[in-house]
Amino acid sequence: MPHIITRIERAAPADVTALAPFGSATIHEAQGRLGALSSRIKPIHRSMSVCGPAFTVSSAPRDNIMLQLAIHYAQAGDVIIVSAGEYEEAGSFGDVLGNACMAKGIAGVITDTGVRDTQELIRLGLPVFSLSKCIKGTVKETLGQINGDIVIGGQVVRPGDVVKGDADGVVVVRREDAAEVARKSATREEAEAGFIRAYKEGRTIIEVCDLDAVLKAKGLTTDL
Repeated sequence: MPHIITRIERAAPADVTALAPFGSATIHEAQGRLGALSSRIKPIHRSMSVCGPAFTVSSAPRDNIMLQLAIHYAQAGDVIIVSAGEYEEAGSFGDVLGNACMAKGIAGVITDTGVRDTQELIRLGLPVFSLSKCIKGTVKETLGQINGDIVIGGQVVRPGDVVKGDADGVVVVRREDAAEVARKSATREEAEAGFIRAYKEGRTIIEVCDLDAVLKAKGLTTDL
């Protein structure tokens, strides 16, 4: 049934801020290799990065009326994330709606359909992640839902969950887990920085990653 929910429980701003510096891959690994959206959903420019609470949209393919309504109701800092049937052959979002988002302070847009006017969107500076780039227009006919649970890129996203997108992809973090995932992400980055230092000091991958016992247990032999 078509429905719009405007009052949602968002992740705490401090938790969003804590997650924002970490890459999508780091967050994905830190939370147990969970939450990664399909690798087909990518930014329209590799420099784009976004992190914020999800403002979810369920939309019919080739129809952007619910996306337009979401822009109207979303708050500054929200990331509008649209499930539209993984339909590539439609340009459901472009520079006009991009300017509407910028005027409201919306943090970014993620969709499993196509977008267009990408050069203008890149110049505008709005982070946009999509399944495709497509010039084909859409209609405004079919009502859907705003701020219900959606499935996009193989993941369930709830209103207010944290979504982080960058050049590598998009990951979702449950709002109640955001603080802990931020801490785990920091721990992971510290460990990786230690690995890099060790490599630069001349230590080998087998030493740094403690692979010797694992390889022996699996029966690996060498001619050394």
